Amino acid sequence: ELWISLEEHQDALELIMSKYRQQMLQLLQGRKGEDAEPVLKVHQASSLEIESQIDRICEMGEVMRKAIQVDDDQFFKVQEKLAQLELENKELRELLSISKESFEVGREDLPD
Repeated sequence: ELWISLEEHQDALELIMSKYRQQMLQLLQGRKGEDAEPVLKVHQASSLEIESQIDRICEMGEVMRKAIQVDDDQFFKVQEKLAQLELENKELRELLSISKESFEVGREDLPD
């Protein structure tokens, strides 16, 4: 009877210990999930912040590209206008030179 009682007692302890181990495993797994949850939330928030900063950087880059394009267009317009003015100046100087020559020739033809 003692032997049977001892075996029943060991079976009961094994059942209790297996239930205990099972509950501890579930508790640890639940705790790991709970421990990971705040870290995951922080990581997600950080990812969203980084994503918004990347979007802002891309927008600033696009604005800078447009500004560069406008500056380049303006530079080429100024260069073109400068070339036109230089050509016009050259032609006007030639006309002035011809006018001076014809005026001097006309003065030489006049009697003193």
